[in-house]
Amino acid sequence: MNVVFFGSSSYVIPILEVLRKNFDLALVLTTEKNPADAVSTYCIKNKIPYLSVPTLSDLNLQSSIFNLQSSVAVLADFGLIIPTSVLNFFLHGIVNIHPSLLPKYRGPTPVQTAILNGEKITGVSIIKLDEEIDHGPILGQEKEEILDTDTAESLYKKLFEKGANLLLKVLNSYLKDELKPIAQNHADATFTQHLTRQDGYVDISKFETRNSKFELERKIRAYFPWPGTWSKLRLANCDVRIKFLPDQKLQVEGKKPMSYKDFANGYPDEAKNLQFISGLDKVNNESLRSPT
Repeated sequence: MNVVFFGSSSYVIPILEVLRKNFDLALVLTTEKNPADAVSTYCIKNKIPYLSVPTLSDLNLQSSIFNLQSSVAVLADFGLIIPTSVLNFFLHGIVNIHPSLLPKYRGPTPVQTAILNGEKITGVSIIKLDEEIDHGPILGQEKEEILDTDTAESLYKKLFEKGANLLLKVLNSYLKDELKPIAQNHADATFTQHLTRQDGYVDISKFETRNSKFELERKIRAYFPWPGTWSKLRLANCDVRIKFLPDQKLQVEGKKPMSYKDFANGYPDEAKNLQFISGLDKVNNESLRSPT
């Protein structure tokens, strides 16, 4: 079966593996710009035709896709809206792998939003793409537990690996007309937003309660590795950016990552402003105690 794939990032490599080993992978389209990036490197290594595309509106590109006469395409973590003209190239449409239990968490940041909201369960959905975002009928779903140690990075990896395994079963059944798509309950839909670097900013002056540490911990895990969780502290008479990292670590601008304990030992006065962080207020209590 001749298949086209739309996708970017290292997360989709397990999906490429499934398609390469079980189908005729005719073309890969990626938004990656650098040949050293994950999808491009994989295609070069395995001699798979690929194109790096900033848009799908180019008519010559659309003609190249159409001429492949593929009956189905697969999409995951692509980042571009598929034009209706391209959507209609494929007899069986485009199958989309989305890392949430649709209709919950449609949009670009489903994993980050699930962690930020304190969800305990998420999953992966395979749908038939339509003209609206993550709106199409469902072909298959599987659940996945969100661990207390999961970051966006670790959870995306798990969900796309699960999605790759599910794809093989779903796609074969779908193409044999043994699997009928089931419409989503659109009334239950929730949506996520694009993130910016500023979304990771934390105003530490507002973290005054014990509950604040749990909010910060979720944000650290949800926004790792990007956009990151950060704030500013006054160190050596100047404002310095400080980045909060998973596993109770932080990084002062220009320094290597360190544990909360090491930060408290090295910056005892400044550490007083961060006592709300889980763990930091349990170490080096003498250095953190306000003068009497």
